[in-house]
Amino acid sequence: MSDTAPKQRPQYRNISVPQILSYRLPLAAKSSILHRVSGALLFLCLPLVLLPLFSLSVSSPESFETLRSYVDNPVCKLILLVLIWGYLHHFCAGIRYLILDLHIGNDKESAKKSAGMVFGVSLALTLVFGLKLFGVW
Repeated sequence: MSDTAPKQRPQYRNISVPQILSYRLPLAAKSSILHRVSGALLFLCLPLVLLPLFSLSVSSPESFETLRSYVDNPVCKLILLVLIWGYLHHFCAGIRYLILDLHIGNDKESAKKSAGMVFGVSLALTLVFGLKLFGVW
């Protein structure tokens, strides 16, 4: 047995928010965090925003016109665009995780590419739906 003392492990105390924000996360980690954020956003907005809007849209033609006048507001359109992005990102990332559960693309480079594809596809689809929402075509 050696008489040398074990090396002291570094102690990290009082980690501040700027230190946490300065960490460079890989693209797969950012995708994972945004998957959770989008899931929480959809879960919280379901009873507060989505179900009342759906109820208003199907109850009568007059209420549908009322809903249509609400949606003409640009702030409402931005809120709907965020919800559209949340749904599309959560959907695309969910497909990515189902594929990862099949043990396909678990290595570092494939995970980076698939996370990039999630961002690319979800943002492209959000752009398409956003253009439709804002009346470009």
